[in-house]
Amino acid sequence: MANEKKIDYVILGLLSHEDLTGYEIKKRMDTTLKYFWGASYGSIYPALSDLVNRGFATKKEDTKNKRNKLIYTITDEGRKYLKEWLTFPVEKNELRYETLLKLFFGNEQGSEQALLHIKLFEEKVKKELPYLLGAEQTLKNCLDDDTTHKYYLLTVQFGIKTYHAYLEWCEEAKKILMETENG
Repeated sequence: MANEKKIDYVILGLLSHEDLTGYEIKKRMDTTLKYFWGASYGSIYPALSDLVNRGFATKKEDTKNKRNKLIYTITDEGRKYLKEWLTFPVEKNELRYETLLKLFFGNEQGSEQALLHIKLFEEKVKKELPYLLGAEQTLKNCLDDDTTHKYYLLTVQFGIKTYHAYLEWCEEAKKILMETENG
């Protein structure tokens, strides 16, 4: 299982909740999952085709409107495959931020440029945090309705705590850079 593509599990996980088109899968990745996972159409559609060929998903044409859409559904075999993957230990968790990469090599450009990168990162976090806080409230209101929501809530709360830590770090980093610039 170690060599399997994670995109397969992401897609199967999304399909385990509802039938979706490729477009809807991409939309979920760009909204709900964007804080910890992402994929392009160029990886989603080949993965969907492969999942269908392997018997983990089916596709059917929706001809209700002018555009013929392909709707994907997880199969029992696909659900079994997803559940098996969920039992394995996590292979790696990684943090990859271009802001940190540029900051690491910031000595080449100096404090002014590093401060700009930090401020832009801080603005992005401040812009996205309200979405997470709203999602947290919505999910808390749904806890009695569906056990699935508690798992969503846990990931949202992780994001909130992480974003608060990012903002705290931004303040500390700006202070250090300004002190060394002025000192």
